[in-house]
Amino acid sequence: MLAIKNNYKNLIYILIVLLNINYINCKWKIWDKDLDWWQTTVIYQIYPVSFQDSDGDGKGDLEGIKSRLDYFTETGVKTVWLSPIYKSPQIDNGYDISNFTDIDPMFGTLDDFKSLMKAIKERDMYILLDFVPNHTSDEHEWFQKSVKRIEPYTDYYIWRDPKQVFPNGTNAPPCNWISLFGGPAWTYNEQRQQFYYHKFTPQQPDLNYYNNKVREDMKKVLKFWLDLGVDGFRVDAVKELTEDPELHDELCLPQYTTCDNDYLKMNHNYTGDWPDTYGVIYQWREFLDAYAMSSPNKHTRIMLTESYSSLYNVMLYYGNGTNEGIQLPFNFHLMYGNIELNSTVYKYLIDIWYDNMPEGKWADWVTGNHDFPRLANRVGSELLDGFAMLSMLLPGTSISYQGDELGQTNSMIRKDQKRDSHNANVRIQRDAGRGPFPWNDTPNGGFSTNKFTWGVVNPSYWEMNLEAQKKAEKSHYKVYKQLIDLRKKPTIQRGDLNVYLVSTWVLAFTRRLPRNESYVIIVNFGSEIEEILLGKTIPNLPDKLSVAVSSINSDYKDGEILDTKFSIHNPSKLLILRPKASVVLTTDTTVVPTTAPENITSTTPTSTTPKSNSVHVTSDNYLTWFTLINTIIVNYFRKYF
Repeated sequence: MLAIKNNYKNLIYILIVLLNINYINCKWKIWDKDLDWWQTTVIYQIYPVSFQDSDGDGKGDLEGIKSRLDYFTETGVKTVWLSPIYKSPQIDNGYDISNFTDIDPMFGTLDDFKSLMKAIKERDMYILLDFVPNHTSDEHEWFQKSVKRIEPYTDYYIWRDPKQVFPNGTNAPPCNWISLFGGPAWTYNEQRQQFYYHKFTPQQPDLNYYNNKVREDMKKVLKFWLDLGVDGFRVDAVKELTEDPELHDELCLPQYTTCDNDYLKMNHNYTGDWPDTYGVIYQWREFLDAYAMSSPNKHTRIMLTESYSSLYNVMLYYGNGTNEGIQLPFNFHLMYGNIELNSTVYKYLIDIWYDNMPEGKWADWVTGNHDFPRLANRVGSELLDGFAMLSMLLPGTSISYQGDELGQTNSMIRKDQKRDSHNANVRIQRDAGRGPFPWNDTPNGGFSTNKFTWGVVNPSYWEMNLEAQKKAEKSHYKVYKQLIDLRKKPTIQRGDLNVYLVSTWVLAFTRRLPRNESYVIIVNFGSEIEEILLGKTIPNLPDKLSVAVSSINSDYKDGEILDTKFSIHNPSKLLILRPKASVVLTTDTTVVPTTAPENITSTTPTSTTPKSNSVHVTSDNYLTWFTLINTIIVNYFRKYF
């Protein structure tokens, strides 16, 4: 039992086996509503300080981003999301904001931002900004005035008296809450003679969302950037937004007898996913919708949320039946990918999102971000194209992290080069995944003319760079670009979904839409060559399919025609996939019936009776199980990755 408790990975597999691999397909059906701009786009995260340096100081900036906008036009990316560019002391790489409505000099000026906005709109693109509402920098004017009890800022932050004053004059914190970055989440301010709460560093005091003036001021922040033309926001650390106002102590997780002030050993039910958080989010959605309706350009302004939470809590960001929530709660299921997971787990991670997503809502698929090791390091470079196919071709919006489209790997960071010193409790070296973008084979990969750059340039830039991949006959970048083109197809935008377990290590899914091309996507997650009988594995296939996109390690060429009907006299008709290889197969519209059979147009089987070797699991059971599994995976990632 102790071995299970201390090995999250094994427990994941045990729970998956208990659920049985042959549960029914997910509930996603054909999308018959209008499509908004954010549903058909690819959202591309830019980490500004490592994207492009324009002035030779070794740090990326707004002018650098502007100079590279043609890259997105050429690639087909319509939406860029910028990590924080606000004025900041840079204690936590820009997530400690001292002015929400100004640009940090490291990136340029507000005029530089306006110039960037103009260039983006000229290219018919969209831009999202990071919105960091949980806290400010302790250098923010609000906090400085709150320390001095200057109204109306006295209660803008979470201040509490000491729980106890010891005989030696030391003060006990109000409760036992722990900072995500290590140590107590309470810091005593001598001037005010009270503790203030901070989920992250002491230089990042949490705002008090039980103060309506705070809520109104944050709406003013949103409006400031909306007035400049911003199309939406990604909300950082949203699960931490509100806390238990009664300050109950948090307890150890059931598997631990003592916590030892270890963040990962504690149940953070009083400081994370607190119910009042959703009300704040619903207010912001209402505000964004009202802004769009009253503005000359009435296109939708969107909001995305980052929350490493149980599936139940994540789904609440969509809304609660009474209040409309945000458009895209981040779906991190593909972020859990690693070489240990087989097709059963991936099918589960796909199905469970759609099965629990509220009716009429839209999915998204995230494959990387600045807080995790690079995708190539998590799953291996051989599987990059397969993950791109999952993210791009499953129903929903695809969200990419800069450099992953090339297969950029982690930079090697020496101790003296480390910048991220505030991440002790999650135990992930985040600097490695934030290296500069490799544009070409010139010094520093074309990122900067300065010998010393903000982040460590990956030394492989001389061969692994964008320019080289553009020239190559086949490359990760070219696959990425092909998949973006495929996302323009009605079938990919609106079609139904069926997911198949081809074998232990091979996953397939189909996208079908009457009177349009059908697509079959097949990914081999295993380390061995797989031989696949397409016609016997996937029902209702035509006799022939053509290769629309193939991974760079696939033996198939784009446009190659494949037979789906296997004959003992013609074994060459087997689809043979190399280890970690993947393909997208398609058929002409002439082979798709004008009126598709029911089992083609719907992902729900005509019979809901489980197969004899299956266990029927209801959506409610999915939710219960996944709440546990999702928490385990998150903790596994944080503790062991």
